[in-house]
Amino acid sequence: MACLASCSVPVTSALAEAGTATGGASAPAGSQTAKKTKVHPTGIATWFGPGFYGQTTACGQTLTPAVLGVANRTLPCGTLVQLSYHGHALTVPVLDRGPYTNHADWDLTAGAAQALDITETVRIATRVVGSAPNTPLLGSPLLTLAEAATGGAQAG
Repeated sequence: MACLASCSVPVTSALAEAGTATGGASAPAGSQTAKKTKVHPTGIATWFGPGFYGQTTACGQTLTPAVLGVANRTLPCGTLVQLSYHGHALTVPVLDRGPYTNHADWDLTAGAAQALDITETVRIATRVVGSAPNTPLLGSPLLTLAEAATGGAQAG
């Protein structure tokens, strides 16, 4: 399952079955066993944004208002998590570490919070659904054909 049509997240490995068995964590190459990471079906979510724009996440992405992702203290970079809140659902990759305040379990990017219509600290439903390769563009919106033809520049 990928992020919505506007999010650059190709799913290449462990789907729901593997995510259930290991909590979404995968064993490093050469490891005998996977580290077990427990993900509860609900959790407290906050969001982060303007003060962090332009900074690099712990997973190597540059944070912008359009990036869709989530921070979690234990899940590996690239883990895909389905988030649900009041009838809105979104699948996003883990891009950063945190949150470290408000006893929260998840820290959404501003783009993810906006897509879920979240403006404050709330309880959300969560489910690990797979993983994607961690790249510098993970969570970034896909370019339209016109933007790709102009190197990302927009008319106007």
